[in-house]
Amino acid sequence: MRRFLAASETISRDAGVTQQQYQAMLAIAAWPGGAMSVKDLSEDLLLTHHAAVQLVDRLAKAGLARRVPSSVDRRSVELSLTESGAALLEVLANLHLAEMLRREPALSTSLRRLRRLRSASDPDGDKC
Repeated sequence: MRRFLAASETISRDAGVTQQQYQAMLAIAAWPGGAMSVKDLSEDLLLTHHAAVQLVDRLAKAGLARRVPSSVDRRSVELSLTESGAALLEVLANLHLAEMLRREPALSTSLRRLRRLRSASDPDGDKC
């Protein structure tokens, strides 16, 4: 798992974004129902509101995301990716998927080991 995470950090860094920025872009693009608020982003990424605002500021400054005033609540904004952000996200997601697939045998082995550990410690527990 750590090898995948290290590779993921390298993929993001080589593209000029941080892991947190990549995760935010994923969250914005995948948000159900379309419009994600800063509050939604902070809850989704387990960040304080202030940290989420700063993250969105950096994404907006880089031209990867934009804020649009909410049509429902004038006190909030809706987040979306720019065309550049969406294009970068597609590239990054494909690179991450390729890395995950490359590491699939080791990840699967790790999952099997965790399941065995869980079964040994709680034989009556739910099975995955």
